[in-house]
Amino acid sequence: MPSTLTLAASGGAQTGAGPDPASPLCLRGLTVSYGDKPALFSVDATFPAGAMSAIIGPNGAGKSTLLKAALGLIPTVSGQVTVYGQPVAAARDRIAYVPQRASVDWDFPTTVIDVVLMGRYRKLGLFRRVSRAERALALDALARVGMEGFADRQIGQLSGGQQQRVFLARALAQDADLYVLDEPFAGVDAATERAIIDLLKGLKAQGKSVIAVHHDLATVAGYFDHVFLVNVRAMAEGPVETTFTPAALAQTYGGRLAATHLDQLALTVR
Repeated sequence: MPSTLTLAASGGAQTGAGPDPASPLCLRGLTVSYGDKPALFSVDATFPAGAMSAIIGPNGAGKSTLLKAALGLIPTVSGQVTVYGQPVAAARDRIAYVPQRASVDWDFPTTVIDVVLMGRYRKLGLFRRVSRAERALALDALARVGMEGFADRQIGQLSGGQQQRVFLARALAQDADLYVLDEPFAGVDAATERAIIDLLKGLKAQGKSVIAVHHDLATVAGYFDHVFLVNVRAMAEGPVETTFTPAALAQTYGGRLAATHLDQLALTVR
């Protein structure tokens, strides 16, 4: 089977192509710059619907920047982003976003249930009173992540893994079509990681799409169907079994991955 490896110099596998209306997230020519230094340069990507997709690359490669720029959270220099063929602004109610835990102010005085209910505000309206039905939906989302007993706890009193589960519950409460997560397994214990991946795979089984920035190369093959490798430019994209290869990883990470580590990864992706 031919490799889907994309050379960095090409700027991505889909260069020149138009937006894909079936894709939950489609990027064309996305460029982001911090001052004079490009964080992303002319990135193209087409994430498949109904799949678990990983975004991987070395530190500073632009992974989190890509998500934030795609969702309109930071400005871009150029490029086009569509969600199921629509501009992001027209499709926000179809997107649930879970940011990096380190980017959240956990000292903000709010309870777990209030955080989860934030996931319902787009459907409720900001000033509409929360009904019993909406609260029941939020409690159900907490139950799905094993946090139903913590509804009235202050969010800052939770452990890192518990906080991550609460933010995932907020995303579940949105009842979205696309779930976008920025390093959802960072700083959580093994039990929480397993619970999160099982939940995400359950969303995929319902026809939802999941896109996650991921840092643990050893679990990519077991967790994801599709992979997008980035290092400022798009490096490779496609199904895990044909794209997550030692050659693609060496191209993406350069000398940052030891040859022995690449050999070990090769055994997991054959």
